[in-house]
Amino acid sequence: MFNVSIVKGIRHIVYVALALVGTLGVAACTGGYSFTGASIPAEAKTISITQFPNNASTVNPQLSQKIYDGLQQMFSSQTSLNVIGDDGDLQISGEITDYTTRASSIGSDDNVATNRFTITIKVKFTNRFDSKADFEQSFSRFKDYAASRDFSSVEQGLTEEIVTELCEDIFNKSVVNW
Repeated sequence: MFNVSIVKGIRHIVYVALALVGTLGVAACTGGYSFTGASIPAEAKTISITQFPNNASTVNPQLSQKIYDGLQQMFSSQTSLNVIGDDGDLQISGEITDYTTRASSIGSDDNVATNRFTITIKVKFTNRFDSKADFEQSFSRFKDYAASRDFSSVEQGLTEEIVTELCEDIFNKSVVNW
């Protein structure tokens, strides 16, 4: 009979060895896998992101820069791609098409209870190495806020939340192939 502590020690060594082999196997894989879930062609080294002109009927002068900065930050922090000015292996361009706030629900007293703030952007993505991944699509996100609140008091915070969500949507559509 084997000593129970020896069996446990051998089992522990086997688990550690399997974990090490699995980790090395994933690290040895090429073809664009990353732990963020991004699926990028191995030959893609750069991404270019252009400023989004604001063509909405209402213009927030900081919105274009916020989207640009958010996309740059997301791609530089979650991929190994170098963000460059233009002519990247992957390219993102677009425009802001909607920036509105409207009533979204009526309360029991027939007055507006909540308003809905919406930002919509149209995005064009080009992948030099896989044209099947190219797309041109609109992305829209909204946040509701109490009608009793003045829009100017909530605008900055809601804009930042929506821009973050839009950047995540664009990132996921561009390089995450679940």
